[in-house]
Amino acid sequence: MNKNIIKWVQEGNITIPRALLTYYKQLNINEEELVLLLHVFSFLESGNDFPTPPEISTRMTISVSQCSELLRKLIQKGFITIEDGQSTDGIRFEKYSIEPLWEKLVQAFLLEQNQQQKEQNQQTEMNLYTIFEQEFGRPLSPFECETLGLWIDDDRHEPLIIKAALREAVISGKLNFRYIDRILFEWKKNGIKTIEQAKSYGNKFRQHQSQQPRANNEEQTPRKDAVPFYNWLEQ
Repeated sequence: MNKNIIKWVQEGNITIPRALLTYYKQLNINEEELVLLLHVFSFLESGNDFPTPPEISTRMTISVSQCSELLRKLIQKGFITIEDGQSTDGIRFEKYSIEPLWEKLVQAFLLEQNQQQKEQNQQTEMNLYTIFEQEFGRPLSPFECETLGLWIDDDRHEPLIIKAALREAVISGKLNFRYIDRILFEWKKNGIKTIEQAKSYGNKFRQHQSQQPRANNEEQTPRKDAVPFYNWLEQ
């Protein structure tokens, strides 16, 4: 019994990328072709670089001729290639390579990630337009929509940073696109890239302004509801 367990352990394991199970249908690979690819991979892992159709078919429920046909299709589709090899003693031989399969899997994975990111960005932009319209209390004009798009596409401002600039404009009581554009310009010039940095930068300016000495003829007792703000347009 123990010997059988040891032998079973010595058979080893193969590591199959989860992406293969996720994207094989997208790559136009059917289940028979998938299983054959797994067997080829298993042979390669065990040191057999060029398993023959009879060797592969003994592990499957298909005939040798069917196995040969599947191998031919997989080579035509570009999932397997036959390469030349050479042993240490100079003997040349042929071997299978499934590197093209891994490359196609990577491409499929990246394509899906890019698509998801694109959809997420589009949703974020739509949410951004909605937030601006809620704060302005009206639909944005075509010029304002274009400006908002330029901030995202040309200036490469993150939507969260744009929302933070909108917040600064609301706090300062200067809710207009020119004021927000100036805030974004100042933040970019000063390397502000995160919400935390933007909040800290704005708070420092408001704190600095609140500490400025008042004119002699001004009231010494400020209104409790007054919010000090930094006038970005005067920079």
